[in-house]
Amino acid sequence: MKLLLDQGLPRGAAGLLREGGIDTVHTGEIGYATAQDGEIVERARQENRVVVTLDADFHNLLALSGASGPSVIRIRMEGLKAIALTRLLQRILAEWTEELEIGVLLTVQPDRIRVHRLPVLGRRSE
Repeated sequence: MKLLLDQGLPRGAAGLLREGGIDTVHTGEIGYATAQDGEIVERARQENRVVVTLDADFHNLLALSGASGPSVIRIRMEGLKAIALTRLLQRILAEWTEELEIGVLLTVQPDRIRVHRLPVLGRRSE
């Protein structure tokens, strides 16, 4: 599993995830700190990465386009530090790897995870 962390997330989490064996880059490390969401999605698609973000726009972009990928993990928890984000993503990957490889939009809240398979047009939450 390969991840692309969006700008609002702690850059240090990318290094911690790499140390744990997860191929991860942060938008700030690859010159995408100010890139548009569509550019980030395209980069993730080309590199077969899952986008991890705080931004709902990625879900909207993929839902409206009818695209089947890349998968996106939207974190709906503000203020996570690098270690907490790393642990959270490790747990998510342990539980949801198969779905993320197929193509899903995951929304992670403190008390639950919602998943929508891609493409989402005409589909309901599972």
